[in-house]
Amino acid sequence: MLRHTAPTRRHALTAVAGVTAAASLGSTGFLATPAAAAPSIQSQPLKDDGLKAALRRLEARRRRILTGRPSANGWEMEKEIDTGGSIWTCEIEGTRGPLTVAVRAGDVETILIHVIRRFHYEIDSLGAQGEPKPVEGWVPPSDVRDSRLPESSQASGTVVVIRPDSYPPGARGAFTAAQQLIIRDILADTEGLVRWGGDDRRPYEGLFYLAVRPGDPRLVSVAAKIRSWDETPGRGAGVLVDMTQPSRRRRATRYQ
Repeated sequence: MLRHTAPTRRHALTAVAGVTAAASLGSTGFLATPAAAAPSIQSQPLKDDGLKAALRRLEARRRRILTGRPSANGWEMEKEIDTGGSIWTCEIEGTRGPLTVAVRAGDVETILIHVIRRFHYEIDSLGAQGEPKPVEGWVPPSDVRDSRLPESSQASGTVVVIRPDSYPPGARGAFTAAQQLIIRDILADTEGLVRWGGDDRRPYEGLFYLAVRPGDPRLVSVAAKIRSWDETPGRGAGVLVDMTQPSRRRRATRYQ
């Protein structure tokens, strides 16, 4: 089970629990959607002063966190984490420490953490011997050089970078043929929702990024599948499999 290192977003609606207008802003993810879909708190006149104050606080938080700008994959970049938005720091179970990474909470988190865990178990252990930066997730939008590049999606919490200081953009050859076979199998677990930066014209072999836009229905089904694996003995990350099996190879080539 994934565990966040910060409180959940539910506290943002405490003051307006049970009120339809506020609930629609919070529990349905007003900070988890693109800016174009973000609701306005000025749409209807309000008579309750307490509700008005609560909604003003929610709007202030939204303005503080959201940017109104999408990253390359269409998800909105956010300026802060662990403060009531969509991006939270979570633990990577099975790693030393355990390691943590900041990614978009919910289905995106489930899928990206699965990628990291399989890499850790089957390709190379992360965080051993005091490794300084084994994995990186969210970065501030101010760090984004070009919003057209796949790595810009770090700012929207929909990317993980394995060893950002070891697998630099533009370089190839970091992984053996056997390791690439495992990477293909990991991508197949996500049914093509995650793309490997090593397949891009400008390679970035440490980069694994969400390749679908917000609202894609496959996010729900793939995340549910991964969660069921995690709860079933003999399934999920950490269980070694034979990637050379014809059925697994056929599955992997489907998403190349």
